Amino acid sequence: MDQLSVSPETAESLKNLSQKDKQELNQFIQNEGQKAQIQATVHSLTDTCFRKCITSKISSGKLDRSEEPCMQNCVDRYMDANLTVIRHLEQMRHS
Repeated sequence: MDQLSVSPETAESLKNLSQKDKQELNQFIQNEGQKAQIQATVHSLTDTCFRKCITSKISSGKLDRSEEPCMQNCVDRYMDANLTVIRHLEQMRHS
């Protein structure tokens, strides 16, 4: 994780935290980083599938007959690819 710049006052406050508070703060920061990573993945998926599948003007608030299955297939393939990568990384980690 990247280092953050903090003011001297904040740095001093962090030094005064108990070990438990430091662990909780670290866990919070890790959780927020994971949330940001998930949001970035969802954004990328949405952008990729939208550019690939949406070809008409969306005026009714609904996708047309060809766009909806395209979006579903795009999302399914994206999720399949991510799952395959995760499984492979897990296998490498246990090897």
